Amino acid sequence: MIERSYSITELTEMFDVTSRTLRYYEELGLLNPERRGTQRLYHDRDRVRLQLILRGRRLGFGLQEISDMLSLYDADPTEVTQLQAVLQRGDAKLREIEAQIRDLEAVRAELLEVRSRLEKTLAQKQRGERE
Repeated sequence: MIERSYSITELTEMFDVTSRTLRYYEELGLLNPERRGTQRLYHDRDRVRLQLILRGRRLGFGLQEISDMLSLYDADPTEVTQLQAVLQRGDAKLREIEAQIRDLEAVRAELLEVRSRLEKTLAQKQRGERE
């Protein structure tokens, strides 16, 4: 089976990222395209890795965490170690998000309370001006 290769332009269009982003991921060692002179050729492995990187970023993981998870993927062909690590990190991220949601709900409740008091004060002052 012949492996498909992709130009930097094809991957940027496919994933709606900039060429600078791809070069940055390459600089960090997250992607490793084949070099032919000044041209970069990305293969299916790079495409899948980019997809995983972008998914990890959307889920709130840092690039170092993503790098660690990709390293596990490379080291364990059964993917068991990687899957366990992703589950653990995912659970930790969920706990973090749930704490942020609680914090945001508390801020929302406080803002609603302050808004209500301000509306009452404003209404009282407006009634006082009319009298």
